[in-house]
Amino acid sequence: MEFKHTHTALCHCGEVKLSLYLPNGLEELRRCNCSMCSRRGAIVASVPLANLKITAGDEYLTLYHFNTHTAQHFFCSKCGIYTHHQRRSNPHLFGVNVACIKGVNPYELGEIPIVDGINHPRDTTS
Repeated sequence: MEFKHTHTALCHCGEVKLSLYLPNGLEELRRCNCSMCSRRGAIVASVPLANLKITAGDEYLTLYHFNTHTAQHFFCSKCGIYTHHQRRSNPHLFGVNVACIKGVNPYELGEIPIVDGINHPRDTTS
């Protein structure tokens, strides 16, 4: 898949629009087995915070926290689609729902690694 540097991501209804700067294409593709991710089933890619801009629909984004309340999961309040989240494993990165990126077919991405969010290192105490 040829990948240009700047991409648009949209929720289902199109109210929430993101601009993504992806100079290296889709990075760190993964699924997670935590309770939230396993239910939503999304494939995510990592994007540095500075490389994601909300260009429309900020007023429609709803924030959801759970467990440690570190990660910030964003959903469109009109259509319910998960668009992105600020990662708890690396708060300097967003995880972006690749199915929201225009021109990306998640069914063509092949085998996607699964990370162990059930046993997340930030959940353990020393």
